[in-house]
Amino acid sequence: MEQEEAAEKIIEALKKKLKTKSKFYFNDLAKILEMKPRPAKKFITQMVVDCQLEYWSSGSTSMYGLPGTGKQAAAEHED
Repeated sequence: MEQEEAAEKIIEALKKKLKTKSKFYFNDLAKILEMKPRPAKKFITQMVVDCQLEYWSSGSTSMYGLPGTGKQAAAEHED
């Protein structure tokens, strides 16, 4: 799978699920990509670097989402 095609696949899948949730576990993204963990991790990390995905951590849980979505994004922009 080409990188651009894989990125579109993730973005489309996450947009479809935005009504129910805005953050996703790494394993959710790896399943969407149909990749093994190591190559999926490299690809997802590159999507974060390219600002296509946003990394979020509570300290014990790490999740990913589309930039600017979810309750956390709204709270971060309050002054």
